[in-house]
Amino acid sequence: MTLLRTQLGNTLRGHRLSQSRTLRDVSGAARVSLGYLSEVERGQKEASSELLASICDALDVELADLLAEVSLELRVATGGAVRPLAPSADAPAVDTQPEAEQPAAADPVAEPALALVGAVPARSSHRRGTAVSLAA
Repeated sequence: MTLLRTQLGNTLRGHRLSQSRTLRDVSGAARVSLGYLSEVERGQKEASSELLASICDALDVELADLLAEVSLELRVATGGAVRPLAPSADAPAVDTQPEAEQPAAADPVAEPALALVGAVPARSSHRRGTAVSLAA
């Protein structure tokens, strides 16, 4: 089993090396000791979220992208089985009937990924001061 800290360290090291940067350079930019950064990269120390954010800033890598990359690598290391996430309490129930037993339904309508909140009709959108915000 691959530990999270080991994979985080490997991925951080990969980003640093792909930029041809030294431990000293990144540790200075991240304001963390060279020795501690080295231990994080080798998977010997657990990095706090604040430390990870600082290292990511120094490497110009989004923390979310780093975590997604680590997650993918962990899946590959554990056999690549992709399982769906457990449904949250407010998620709609999933019908587990076999397809043959399910009643025929109309074509599903795709939900928009983003919805405009506070949008105004097109004919009046030229007014000044009209604010439109996006909600996911």
